[in-house]
Amino acid sequence: MSARCQVTGKVPGFGKQVSHSHRRTSRQWRPNVQRRTYWVPSLRRKVTMRVSTDGIKIIDRDGIDAVVTRRLAAGEKF
Repeated sequence: MSARCQVTGKVPGFGKQVSHSHRRTSRQWRPNVQRRTYWVPSLRRKVTMRVSTDGIKIIDRDGIDAVVTRRLAAGEKF
């Protein structure tokens, strides 16, 4: 499963972890991406999306219909 949110577009961040002795090792900051299934009344079917927790809050705020129409206008398929 890819670590990309379909609503916000969040992707993993890359950087260095610095220890107490100042040795540097590579690390990632992964977004909290979850697979959620929503009923979309305008499409009359269920849609499964990979969304971050921020994306879930956006869907709760704007509604699933508004989010799906925005994604369809951007050319994404469900």
